[in-house]
Amino acid sequence: MNTTTGGLSEEEGKRKTKKAGKRKRKISTKNDGDKAVLENETKFTHQDETSGNKKGKSNDGRLVSEGSIQKLAAPMNFPRNPENGKYSPKDVSFPHRYILAPMVGASELAFRLLCRRYGTELAYTPMMSAQKFASSQSYREEEFQTCPQDRPLVCHFAANDPNDFAAAARIAEPWCDAIDLNLGCPQRTAYIGHFGSYLLEDKDRELVCSIVREGAKAVKIPIFCKIRLLDTIEDTIRLCQALRDSGASLIAIHARYRASWERKGPGARDGPALLDQVLEIKKAITDIPIIANGNTITYDDVENNLKLTQADGLMSAEGILDNPALFVPRLHEVSCSSSTVMSETTKIKLDKKQRKIASLDKKLTMSSDVVMDEDRKYCLKKKLKAEHSLRQLLINGNSEPSTQQRSEFLELLHARSADRLVLAQEYLELATIYPVKMRSVIFHVRRMLKALLDQYQLMEECLSASSIVDIFSTLNKIRQYRENPEMFVFDKAKAQRDKEALERKRLEEGKRKAYEARMLRKAKREGKNDPLHYLHIGAELPSNAIIANLKSIPRAQALEKWKEKHSQHCFAFHLEPEGCRRGRACAFLHVEVVLGCNNTFDEKEEVSG
Repeated sequence: MNTTTGGLSEEEGKRKTKKAGKRKRKISTKNDGDKAVLENETKFTHQDETSGNKKGKSNDGRLVSEGSIQKLAAPMNFPRNPENGKYSPKDVSFPHRYILAPMVGASELAFRLLCRRYGTELAYTPMMSAQKFASSQSYREEEFQTCPQDRPLVCHFAANDPNDFAAAARIAEPWCDAIDLNLGCPQRTAYIGHFGSYLLEDKDRELVCSIVREGAKAVKIPIFCKIRLLDTIEDTIRLCQALRDSGASLIAIHARYRASWERKGPGARDGPALLDQVLEIKKAITDIPIIANGNTITYDDVENNLKLTQADGLMSAEGILDNPALFVPRLHEVSCSSSTVMSETTKIKLDKKQRKIASLDKKLTMSSDVVMDEDRKYCLKKKLKAEHSLRQLLINGNSEPSTQQRSEFLELLHARSADRLVLAQEYLELATIYPVKMRSVIFHVRRMLKALLDQYQLMEECLSASSIVDIFSTLNKIRQYRENPEMFVFDKAKAQRDKEALERKRLEEGKRKAYEARMLRKAKREGKNDPLHYLHIGAELPSNAIIANLKSIPRAQALEKWKEKHSQHCFAFHLEPEGCRRGRACAFLHVEVVLGCNNTFDEKEEVSG
């Protein structure tokens, strides 16, 4: 028999009390909960097979159990055409016309979000090692970062093993919309590690196709490939056909020839892109998207190159590094293409979002000496999410038409995009929320503000910055000088010192290229069958065991042993306690040793774009 209290049975009373408690906890923790979600939205965790029952995040940012992740990552049945044995590409259902290219040390989350704010539709991560991504959670947490506004997203991997690529693809799948195989990297570490554009020779064709096939079988999302041109257009078309028949759903073509130690002139690594070849490839391959990459600095280039190549999309690296708002003119075209009237509901939503952004802007007003504390980071995250929602409503929301509100928003966006100082400020705010390596922060600010940094003799100050606060201070000086020109006094002596320092830097950074050129000439002069004969000597990567052994013996003795097999690698980088102080100016290779894998490399000092 149930006892009663106040007219309720004991069980009914307990249920009422429990519900009331839940409502009270929900009300009291709502703000803290929102803040916790914002603070954790970039967290990337996925356990190795041997790890415990921790949690990761799903595509919409919600926490999911490890079991759910494993279910998402289960191998798929990949359709093969019974008549010809070829694999069918998957549909690329998300926008892919205006694209941010993958760039080592440059296409990180903060920069991706900035570019998306100004018209980029699709973005790639920086190059990641498939082997390390698949085997090391610490590597994943260090190298991969995303958030709900970072979509659609392509995870970009270097790989020379099908199993590594498939494993990395399965782990990354819940957080991205496609997986990309790097077949274009020209760096010297790619040559030694045998990945990137050095996999494009005929002898590696079956290996490359098997990497694509295994990746496509492993995941539901599409597999992309980014390539360079081969020696003839016919060879490049055959390569693209082989990639498509292996399951590639999209091919991005960097329209310069694959890396070569000998080729010079137009089409070489530093020459103009051969976009006319992309047109020929597009004519030959019509059943999957073909993306053009190269020769894009301005929006006029965007339009002209799309027209020239007839490509399905255009990818930018150099141009968008200098101007993250490269694609912003396309938003005006989208706006002008609409013709119906915006609904009353949408207008109400717009007003609410705009009021929220204005309120957050007041809270975020910063002076030059204010550090971005946790409260400011939280406000900035909320502002970012509100602006993202506003853009969706105004530009991408159900193809609704141009209105006065939309026009005003686009005018504001265009005005902000025209001021590189504003772009740099916004990037620093994003980099504060989503941590970025300091060398990448400096790299981006230097690219965006080169003219202003040179004009006000602040380049050296920027390059020597040790924190984002230092960079904020430099930006505030530029702002003060622009608003009060009389405050700036040109220093002729400093200008001469900067000129001499730049000349020394160029000389130092050219030493490696000069060494490679000498070795090529020597091999040719001596009639060697392999022009890279001398570049193979001393290229062997030392193992962890070798490094440990060399550290245990006198330095002079270790140096002699080093020269026997590892002479192209930097002795100081591996064996000196403070590492190599020459950094990117060093003529020797800076290559990290990865336990259990002799073909995985990181050139830490080289930020490319």
